[in-house]
Amino acid sequence: MATLYTYYDSNIRKTYFLFFGFFIVVIGLGFIFAQIYGDSSILWFAVIFSSAMSIISYWYSDKIVLQMSHAEPVSKENARELYNIVENLSIVAGLPMPRIYIINESAPNAFATGRNPEHAVVAVTHGLLQKLNKTELEGVIAHELSHIGNRDILISTVAVILVGFISLISDMFLRSRLFGFSNRDDRGGGQLGMILFLAGVILAILAPIAATLLRLAISRKREFLADASGALLTRYPEGLASALEKIAMDSTPLKVARNTTSHLWFDDPFTSGIGDKRSIKGAWFHKMFMSHPPVEERLKALRDMSV
Repeated sequence: MATLYTYYDSNIRKTYFLFFGFFIVVIGLGFIFAQIYGDSSILWFAVIFSSAMSIISYWYSDKIVLQMSHAEPVSKENARELYNIVENLSIVAGLPMPRIYIINESAPNAFATGRNPEHAVVAVTHGLLQKLNKTELEGVIAHELSHIGNRDILISTVAVILVGFISLISDMFLRSRLFGFSNRDDRGGGQLGMILFLAGVILAILAPIAATLLRLAISRKREFLADASGALLTRYPEGLASALEKIAMDSTPLKVARNTTSHLWFDDPFTSGIGDKRSIKGAWFHKMFMSHPPVEERLKALRDMSV
């Protein structure tokens, strides 16, 4: 597995390049807002606050996600089979043993989080343990361990924080300009002020969408990589494919799932079914920002590996 993770180094570098785009968006927002309001401190605030948010998410990403998911830690004594599967696959993958958490939900699903392999967490739902056989469970765990080995977990979690931050400051701008529109001429705005105002409104609307699309582009790519890595880890792609089918077809709602964290889960928690029968469990606009590649494409890629 060490060779496999090294093979994906180029993809990891590309992801960090995309990740850098978040900071460009934040700085761009700060610059436009600073010009509109005539206050350069807004730009400095955007840069400093975005950096602070990144630092916080780096050190506390696992705690934030686990708390949002109401996950509880387990040990070898109270989850022996799960513990043994994670331990054995971690040894094969050459990874440190991650902490294991269980989420009291009937929907089968799982995710991995943490800032690096040494501080990683694998969380599974009760439904996953109840509805999958051992081979399928090994496939899902191998997939999540691959996210850890491929260094996906930090990027995915920090992306949640940055997308939320961009949306927040854009919303603050739109609200403040909406209520303060009539005062723009008091600051000598004129035609240039109107242009800046319109540019700011357009950027404030498009920035959260662009940031979300960027996050999802990272996430979708990573799911294919984790599927391939996980299948090679277990040397049985059909186990992972069978697990994916079962989880995708299960319509049980995952109550702890949020739009901001949907990309962290093994399968999109807001959808069920495969192909034309795929349906949305959550809000209608979730379909516009699907956090995972189509299940049928993932299944095809896995089963092609078995040929």
